[in-house]
Amino acid sequence: MTATTEFTPETTSVPPSEAAAAVPDQHGIELPALHPDVNLWFTANARDLPWRRPEAGPWGVMVSEFMLQQTPVNRVLPVYEQWLARWPRPADLAAEPSGEAVRAWGRLGYPRRALRLHGAATAITERHGGDVPSEHSQLLSLPGIGEYTAAAVASFAYGQRHAVLDTNVRRVIARAVSGVEYPPNATTAAERKLARALLPEDTATAARWAASSMELGALVCTAKNPECGRCPISAQCAWLRAGKPAHVGPARKTQAYAGTDRQVRGRLLAVLREAVTPVPQRELDTVWHEPVQRARALDGLVADGLVEPLEGGVYRLPQT
Repeated sequence: MTATTEFTPETTSVPPSEAAAAVPDQHGIELPALHPDVNLWFTANARDLPWRRPEAGPWGVMVSEFMLQQTPVNRVLPVYEQWLARWPRPADLAAEPSGEAVRAWGRLGYPRRALRLHGAATAITERHGGDVPSEHSQLLSLPGIGEYTAAAVASFAYGQRHAVLDTNVRRVIARAVSGVEYPPNATTAAERKLARALLPEDTATAARWAASSMELGALVCTAKNPECGRCPISAQCAWLRAGKPAHVGPARKTQAYAGTDRQVRGRLLAVLREAVTPVPQRELDTVWHEPVQRARALDGLVADGLVEPLEGGVYRLPQT
């Protein structure tokens, strides 16, 4: 994910303090200093995204971070803009039922993120006077926020020095430093340690590196068909120098959709999002042909707090 004014390009030169050839890790092994070239590339190639603009503020950055998890930018953009127009501050969202967050989430997928964002907005309003906290520990204590999101908001919104490890950054580091095509399926302690070792000492430079490395993974060092000829660190890339060896190890996870409970849940929620009054069971029964799977999906939505059952066999989005 991405940045606000901390990352507005101002220069195309690399400061002398950034120009070191390598960074020693805790064992004295030299790691390549990737940030000077990647930060310079970012100056010329960063996308103009609304959460990177000054007016986005910390709340805009936080909203984007929730929405961009497992969802591409082009799908997020229209929902993000509608969301911020309706709820420009955390208190605005917290004042409405959580079901309205689910409704506004639309078809972004993984709608529990909407509930978590509503929960975070409520906690921000109650604990922090309506302002997104700047301290990493305070961010981490908010509902629905894990290590990645806390580090991302602290870095992108407040310009702090944190290792921000999303899939794109992990892939860049895996290839450039570890010499493998893909990182492990789940983030490991070794990856976190390596990411911290690669962080520039200067706080502003580190915050910029968090954004620039993520952008490099999104635009150039992509999962499929990476454009190594456009990469600013191709000369330093261990994977490229090794001849781009194919991935070995456990198969990479794929996200199936067609015919899964996720698809059924999505269809059920679509009916409830469009409804202005509670929906009877018979209307929900029409969205999927297989009754056992349909019932399981509906039960799952209720258990996750995304759907509220009422007396008389009708359902609605949550009103709490």
